[in-house]
Amino acid sequence: MRLGLSVLLLSLTRSCWCVPQQQTCHPGDEFLGRCSNSVAGDKPTCTELNLGYCNDMEYSSTIFPNILGHQSRLDAESGAEYLLLSVIHGLLNGECSPEIRLLGCSVLASPCKDGKMIKPCRSTCDALRKDCAHAFESIDMAWPYFLDCDRFFASDQEGCVDPLAGLKARQELEMSSHFHDEPSTIIQFTYTSNTQMYSLLKRTAAKCSQISHVYSIGRSTEGRDLLVIEFSKNPGQHELLEPEIKLVANMHGNEVLGRQLLVYMAQYLCSEYLLGNQRIQTIINTTRIHILASMNPDGYELAASEVEDNNDPELSNQEGHLLNGWTNGRTNAQNLDLNRNFPDLTSIFYRNRRSRHYRIDHIPIPDAYWFGKVAPETYAVMKWIRSLPFVQSASLHGGDMVISYPFDFSRHPQEERMFSPTPDEQVLKQLARTYADAHETMSNNDTERCGANFYRTRGIINGALWYSFAGGMSDFNYLHTNCLEITVELGCDKFPSEAELYPEWKRNKEALLSFMESVHRGIKGVVTDLDGNRIKGATISVRGIKKDVTTAEDGDYWRLLNPGTHILTATAKGYSRVSKRVYLPHNLNKAGRVDFLLEKVPIEPDIDDHLFPTVDTWERFDPYNQFERFREPDAREGGIERQEKPWWWNYFSQSGISPPNWLLRSV
Repeated sequence: MRLGLSVLLLSLTRSCWCVPQQQTCHPGDEFLGRCSNSVAGDKPTCTELNLGYCNDMEYSSTIFPNILGHQSRLDAESGAEYLLLSVIHGLLNGECSPEIRLLGCSVLASPCKDGKMIKPCRSTCDALRKDCAHAFESIDMAWPYFLDCDRFFASDQEGCVDPLAGLKARQELEMSSHFHDEPSTIIQFTYTSNTQMYSLLKRTAAKCSQISHVYSIGRSTEGRDLLVIEFSKNPGQHELLEPEIKLVANMHGNEVLGRQLLVYMAQYLCSEYLLGNQRIQTIINTTRIHILASMNPDGYELAASEVEDNNDPELSNQEGHLLNGWTNGRTNAQNLDLNRNFPDLTSIFYRNRRSRHYRIDHIPIPDAYWFGKVAPETYAVMKWIRSLPFVQSASLHGGDMVISYPFDFSRHPQEERMFSPTPDEQVLKQLARTYADAHETMSNNDTERCGANFYRTRGIINGALWYSFAGGMSDFNYLHTNCLEITVELGCDKFPSEAELYPEWKRNKEALLSFMESVHRGIKGVVTDLDGNRIKGATISVRGIKKDVTTAEDGDYWRLLNPGTHILTATAKGYSRVSKRVYLPHNLNKAGRVDFLLEKVPIEPDIDDHLFPTVDTWERFDPYNQFERFREPDAREGGIERQEKPWWWNYFSQSGISPPNWLLRSV
C-alpha cells in the first residue's frame, strides 16, 4: 500500500513540471518577475469561479493566469496540482479537512477584484502547515510544493485574503450557540469521599428523576458499590436506535482527577438540563449515557488516606495532592491492576488474524481465564459491557496528557513499542482526535506541559506504540463487543490539589461533551425479516474493515464510520445476505439511517461452525460459576445466600484443570 502510494505521488510530482505544456518557466516565477509564461496578447482577466473542487469558496470570481501559471480553468483542472489536492484530501481521512482543500483552492483559483488577483495570506498557510504537520507525517508525505507559504502567499500588509475566514466564522457561530446567559450550574469543586460520592450521585438522580437514575453493577473486593448514574430521556431502558455510551474513571485508585470530573459532569448534565440548556437537552434526549465515576473505590480509599496537604502541616491524612508514592492505591484490595486483569483476547486475535474465516469481533473468553485471579471489579465491568449495546467509551486515567487508542498490546510480543493498529484505526484515531482537539491544551504544541511527550502527534497515540501491555480494558471492549474505547490520560498529576479541580474542569468539560456528541456519527439502522420481526445478533460488516458489529436485542445497530463511501453487508444465520452502498458526507452531523430487510433461507453447514468460535461460545461467561459470588444479591436486599463451594473447587481452580462434567453436576 505504502509503495503504491509513493509511486503515485512520485508520478504526480514529476508531472507537475510539465503541465501545462506551454509553460516556459517554473510555476510561480512569472509572479516573481523571473520570466513569463504568458502568450503575446494575453491579459489577466476576472472570470466566474467554476472549478469543480472549489465552487464553495467564499468568493465567486477568480483570475487566469493563476499563481501557478495555468492559463484557463481547463488548464487548472487538468493540472497535476488539482489532482494532487484531491488525492491529499482523501488520504488525510478527515484530518486537516476541509482546511487543506480550501487553502489549495485559494492558490488554484485566487479571488479577483477590479481585474487584479488577491493572493491568499501567508499567515494562514503557516498556521495550517503547523497544524497539519502530524497528518502529513502519518502518510509519509512532504508538504505540497504548490502550497509553499513563502512562494505563493502574501503578507497581511499586501492586502491578502484569508481562505479560511468563512469556515472559522461558522465554527465560532456554532460554538457560541452552545453557551447562553441563563443561570449556570453551581458545582462545589472539592474532593468527595466514597460515601460522599454515593450520596451526591443519588441526590443528583433524585433531582433529575425524569432523565436519570443510579444502579450498581456489583461490589468491590471490600464490598463497596460500583455505582453508575445514567442519563436518558427514558432512564432504565434501551430506546430503539438510541446509542449508548459509557464513561469510566478511577480504574487505578490513585488516579482521581477523572473520578471528580465525572462526578461534576453528572451534576452538570442534571442541572443544565433543568435550566433549559438546549445542547445538554439534545445530548440527553438522543443518547443514553452511563457514568461509572469510580471503578476502584477500594484503591481510592487507600490513595486518599496516604495523601497529605503540604500547605497545612497541622492537618495530616486529608485528601489533597501530594502522594507519598506514585503507585499507592493504584491496584485494588487484592493488589491486582485492573487494567491488566481483563482476558487477553488480543493475543488470540494476532494468532488467528490471517485466517480468512476467523471473526475478530465478539471473540469469546477462554475458559482458562476463569481459573486465574479475576477481580470482582473486573468481573462486574465485563458483565456490564456485555449486558448493554455500548457504542463507544472513554476510560479516564492520569499520569500523562494524551489520548491512546487500541490496540494496547503489541502485535510482536518482544516489541515494547510497536504501532499496532486495529482494523478501525482511522475511526479510533478520529475518536481520539475529537477529545484531544476539544481539550484546552492537549493538542497544542506547548512543550512545558507533561514533558511534551506527545506534542508532535497533537496529543494522541496508538496504545502499543506508547507502551505495550496485555489484559487491558480497551482491547477487551474492542474484541469482545461492539464498543470502541479510548483511554484519556488527563495530566501528569494523578492526585492534583483541590485548587486545580476547577481549572481542570474548564479544560475538560468541552472535550467530554464533544466526545458524547461524537457517538452520533457513521450509520445506524434496524435489521428485520420479511414479516417485520427484528433480528437479534445479525452481523453488519463494512468492506475493507475486518471488524463487524452485531445487532442488539431489538435488532438495531450502530457503526461508527468516518466520512466517505462504504459498502455495508448484513447477514444472519438462516437469512439471506444483503449489501448496500452508502455515502457519508463530511458535513453530516448525525448518523445516517441504513435499514436491512433479510429473507429466510435454508441453513447450510458452515466451516466456521466447526473450526472457529460461534455465538454459543461467546455466551460462555464464567461457565463453572467460579465468580458467581461477585454478583450475589445482598441478603439485606432480600437476596438468598449461595451455598459454599465444595471442597474440591480450589484444587481445580489453582491447577487450571477444568472439573469433569459429572463432578460439576454434583454441585
